[in-house]
Amino acid sequence: MSRDAEPEAEAVTLPGGAMFSAPAQPTAGYNELFLLAPFGFFVLGQGGVILQANLCGARMLGLPRSALVGLRLRDFAGGADIEVLERFLADSCGAGLEPRCELMLRARDGGASWVSLVGSYDIGTRACRVVAEQAGSRIEALARSEERLRRIVHCADEGVWEVDAFGHTTFVNPRMAALLGYPIEDILDLPVGRFMDDEGRALLERNIARRRQGEVRRYEFKFIRSDGAELWACVAINPLFDAGGRYLGALALVNDITSQRAATARIWRRANYDDLTGLPNRHMFMDRLAQETRRADRCTDGSAAFLALLFIDLDHFKEVNDRLGHAAGDCLLAEAAQRIGGCVRASDTIGRLGGDEFTVVLSGLDRVGTVDRIAQGIVDALAAPFTLDAGAEPVQAGVSASVGIALYPADAGQVCDLMARADQAMYVAKHAGRNRYAYYTDGAQQAMLARQAIAAELRAALAGNQFELLYQPIASLHDGRVRKAEALLRWRHPRRGLLRPAEFMPFAESSGLMVEIGDWVLREAALQVQRWQASVDAGFQVSVNKSPAQIQREPGDYDSWLAFLKERALPPRSVVVEIGEAMLLEGMDAVIERLRPYRAMGLQVALDHFGAGYSSLAHLVRYELDYIKIDQGFVEALEHEANGLAACEAIIAMAHKLGMKVVAEGVETELQRSLLREAGCDYAQGYVVGGPMPAGELERLARTAGR
Repeated sequence: MSRDAEPEAEAVTLPGGAMFSAPAQPTAGYNELFLLAPFGFFVLGQGGVILQANLCGARMLGLPRSALVGLRLRDFAGGADIEVLERFLADSCGAGLEPRCELMLRARDGGASWVSLVGSYDIGTRACRVVAEQAGSRIEALARSEERLRRIVHCADEGVWEVDAFGHTTFVNPRMAALLGYPIEDILDLPVGRFMDDEGRALLERNIARRRQGEVRRYEFKFIRSDGAELWACVAINPLFDAGGRYLGALALVNDITSQRAATARIWRRANYDDLTGLPNRHMFMDRLAQETRRADRCTDGSAAFLALLFIDLDHFKEVNDRLGHAAGDCLLAEAAQRIGGCVRASDTIGRLGGDEFTVVLSGLDRVGTVDRIAQGIVDALAAPFTLDAGAEPVQAGVSASVGIALYPADAGQVCDLMARADQAMYVAKHAGRNRYAYYTDGAQQAMLARQAIAAELRAALAGNQFELLYQPIASLHDGRVRKAEALLRWRHPRRGLLRPAEFMPFAESSGLMVEIGDWVLREAALQVQRWQASVDAGFQVSVNKSPAQIQREPGDYDSWLAFLKERALPPRSVVVEIGEAMLLEGMDAVIERLRPYRAMGLQVALDHFGAGYSSLAHLVRYELDYIKIDQGFVEALEHEANGLAACEAIIAMAHKLGMKVVAEGVETELQRSLLREAGCDYAQGYVVGGPMPAGELERLARTAGR
C-alpha cells in the first residue's frame, strides 16, 4: 500500500451482533470513523496502553481523550475485574478470536459503568481494538445517534443527494428538493443527469467515474430547476463502498452558488470589458495581446505566423459628439464596434482603449495581404454614414477612420513597443489625409531601402546555402514511436544569426521569393526523408508547409516537383503537404483544384491549425485531406477549461469518421499527452516529444522513442 492510500476496513462485531468497520491502522481514519460513535472505542498497544480513545470512551473513563494516551486500561478496573480484563486482553491477541467480557470500569471523576467489551487484534499494526458499551444502552444510544443524524440531514442548509451504483436517486433531503423546485417524490429513482443539460451530464459522468477511485473533491455544476432557471451549485461527491470495496453509489453535498457566481461574473466583466460596446477594455486587451505574442513566439512550423496590431482612431468624432451630444456619440461608438467586428475573423481580438480609440489583434497570419484586406474593410465600413437613434428622431452622422498597423515580431519585440508603434502609424495615416491605413515605418525611404536590402540578402541566402531545415518530431500516441517529422525553415544569417520564418518570410513574400524558397524546402525535406527511410523506417514521413503563393502557382509549375520526386524514386506518401486554414478563404473549388497536383504526385495533404477560425465540416467533407492538425489553442484548453477535452474529442471523432488521422499541435505536458491519448488522438507534436532539432538528433530520437 502506498503511503497516501486509505487503510482497508475490517469488520468488528459489536455486542448484540451489530457490525462496525474498523481501520487496519490504529490512527488512520480514526476520527472520521469513530470519534462520534455511540459506544466506547479504544486502540491499545503493548501491555494494554491506550493509544487512542473516542469521545464516548473518554467519558466512560472520566478524562479528556488526550489525557488517556499512555495510561493502561487496567488502571480503570478494580478488584477481580483486573484479572478478568487481563485475561480478556490476552485472548484478544489470539488470531481469529473475538473475546467478550463484562466488567466495571471506574472513571477518574468518581463514576462507574458496567460495560460489555468486545476485542480484536490486528497483526499488521500489533494493536488491540476494544469496543465498550454500557450494559443495556446499545439500542438507546443507536436510536439517539439515528435521531441526531435525521435532524442534521433534514435541517441542513446544504442539499443532500444520494444515488445508487447506476446513478439513480435513492435519497434527497428537503433542502435539495427545494433547490430544484420539485417535490421529493418526483426526484426519487431519477438519474441526476435528468436535472442537467447535455454539457452538465457529460461532465458529471466523467467526474463520478473518477470519484470511484475514492477521492472526494468539489466541482461546480449547472442544474436546471423545475421552472427552467439555472441553478449553479458547488457539489462534493463522496463515493460509497461496502466492506468488500464494491462501489455502491455516491453521496453528494450540494451548495447553491448561483448568486455568488453571478456576482463574480458581473465584477469580472466590469473589470475586463467596456460597458458601452461590450468589447475588452484596455486591461483585458493588453492581456490578450500578450498571450498572442507568446503564442507567436512558440510557433515553429515554418508557416511564417506573425500578428498585426491595428490601432484605430475615429476621425471627426469629437465634432459629432459636441454637435449631437454624448448620447449620440455613445450610439455611434457602439455601432462602430459592431462594424469593426464584422470586418475581422472570429479568432481576432477587438478592444476599446477608451474614447474613440479601438484596437484589433490579427493573429496567426501568414501573409501581409490579409492585413491589407482587413484594414481596408474597416476603413470602408467606418466611412459609411451612421444613423443614430439617440434623440426624438434619428440623425445622420459621418466619421472616418485612421488605422495604424504594426507587425510582431518584425516591428517590435515587446507589447508596449508594439502598441507605441501602431499608435505612431495611426498618426501617419491621419497626417496623410485620414480615412486610410498606414504601416509603421522608420520612414518611407528607409523602409523601401530596407525591403530592397533584405530581398537582396534573401537571394544571396538561396545562392549561398544559408537556409537550413530543423525537424520537429511527431510521435504516435499509441506506441510512442517517432516515424514522422515536420520540416521547419531557418535562415542562418551571417550577421544576425539563426532567424525564424516570421522574421523574414513577409519580406520574401513581398519580393516574390516565396516560391523559390518553398521549392528548396521541399527538395531538402525529400532528400532527408529518403535517408531516414533507409536508416530508421521505410514508412518515415516528413511534412512541409506550403505558402499561399506556392499553392496559387499555375498547374504546369508543379512539373519540376514531380520530376524531382520521380528521379529520387520516393515512395508515395513520403511527403505530407501542410496548408493553413487561411487558404480556405480563397474558395473551396479553387483550393480543391490547386491541391489536385499534390495528390497526383502521391503526396498527402494536412490541414494545419484546425479550429483557429476558418474551418467547418463542409471544408473537411469536400477537401481531399489525409490529416488535420488540432490547433494548439485547443490543446492548451485541455488543462484549464471545462470544455477543452470535449472539444478535442469532438474534432478527433469527426476526423476519424471522415477517414483522416489527427495530429495535436503544441503538446507541452504529460497530462495533455495522456488526455489526448485517451481521447483517441493519433499523433502528438510539441515540446513534450521534442522541439525543433537537427536531422541527426531527430534520427537518434527516432531510434529510441517508444522502445
